[in-house]
Amino acid sequence: MAKQLQVTLKRSLIGRPESQRVTVRTLGLRKLHQTVVHNDAPSIRGMINQVIHLVEVKEV
Repeated sequence: MAKQLQVTLKRSLIGRPESQRVTVRTLGLRKLHQTVVHNDAPSIRGMINQVIHLVEVKEV
């Protein structure tokens, strides 16, 4: 079974650049403390690395 990543939005998007807002929205996060699960893929890792200061990541 493929590894999965649990991504939780921990910091607010207020005052953040539009590119970071779009990246968080693309990950499927809309509200603070919302958690989504994604398959571990290079594209997902790249998006997470762009907003690592806003999210918390756990491997499932």
